[in-house]
Amino acid sequence: MREEAGGDLKRFYAERGFRPMWLRSGKIGPQAATLIAWLESAGLDGLRPSSYDVDGLREQVASARTGDPRAVAHAELALSDAFARYVRDQRRPGKAKMTYADKALRPKRPDTLTVLRAAAFPKSFDAYMTDMGWMSEQYVRLRRLAGHAEKRGASKDAMARLRLNLDRARILPGPWVHHVVVDASSGQLWYYGDGKRVGTMKVVVGAPETQTPMLAGKLQWAILNPYWNVPDYLAEKSIAPKVLAGRSLASLRMEALSDWGPNPRKLSQSEIDWQAVASGSEVLRLRELPGGANSMGKVKFLFPNKEGIYLHDTPARDLLAKPDRHFSNGCIRLENAAELGQWLLQRSIRTKSKAPEQAVALPAQVPVYLTYITAVATDAGVAFRNDVYGRDG
Repeated sequence: MREEAGGDLKRFYAERGFRPMWLRSGKIGPQAATLIAWLESAGLDGLRPSSYDVDGLREQVASARTGDPRAVAHAELALSDAFARYVRDQRRPGKAKMTYADKALRPKRPDTLTVLRAAAFPKSFDAYMTDMGWMSEQYVRLRRLAGHAEKRGASKDAMARLRLNLDRARILPGPWVHHVVVDASSGQLWYYGDGKRVGTMKVVVGAPETQTPMLAGKLQWAILNPYWNVPDYLAEKSIAPKVLAGRSLASLRMEALSDWGPNPRKLSQSEIDWQAVASGSEVLRLRELPGGANSMGKVKFLFPNKEGIYLHDTPARDLLAKPDRHFSNGCIRLENAAELGQWLLQRSIRTKSKAPEQAVALPAQVPVYLTYITAVATDAGVAFRNDVYGRDG
């Protein structure tokens, strides 16, 4: 095999002392059949099976079963080459539109060496191949669904919509990358690491008029005991009328500030022209004080982005119980912020101090992907959730 391999293939095998990856007890293992099955159905990935010479690969594997060392070496290299090309093609971005707040997350086609190193890392290469461990859980589910839909003669419109969903899932990482996924269609969150899904929870996402965007960034900070900065339209439409009706800011657990700078002056209620705020002719900065009833709950998780989107705790538990959870202003309200915080911070989010806005840097920045996957499996085949954001065309 030393003489046969070249380029990235030779470098990969040299790194592992030319130990084979596809052999078990001197014979080509079942992973080869798994790969060939994936390649035969590559049309579901929007790829051409003919690009991978599946018949030739099958012949090489059959020749290797004779035990001839040269045939075994040829099959080993051919399998690794076909696998690397397939994964590289699969991970090529499709037509899904994602905003990358962190440019480092913009998808790139991995090189052969990267693909093979990743495949050699898991303890079970067999499970990695069977589960298509280099792709996201969402992608594997949708690919399987597309196969069933195709066999059942799904309409062209349904298949086109499925392909759009597949493209959205294609740009998500596989489970070996520590990351968080939020699906704004189903109102669900998952988090992954070490090759598996670690946890999942319900979330409340943006309403149709204040949509949660398709966005990817890196979670960097947890803010404990956060304030809630009241949106301008709520200050105008909700808070100002309550004050004019006789409520005090103190009873609303709110305070008014002079500006949005880092060192604003606190304003007394009496020095504010509440009629002007209520009419929209004057903009006022309001924030809700930390506490159990604060709209942010006990914690919010930040990742830099121009849209002002973040993940946060919520005291409004009733919305999480609803089957349709499109109610927020775009941010993501978490069913179990303490559980996610434990995973992100590697410690409890509980704090002895009641000081507001305690900023805690995450031990490691964690990618978060906000996506929109509408396709679901039913007994009758493929179905689609209500396209609340109108993104499926």
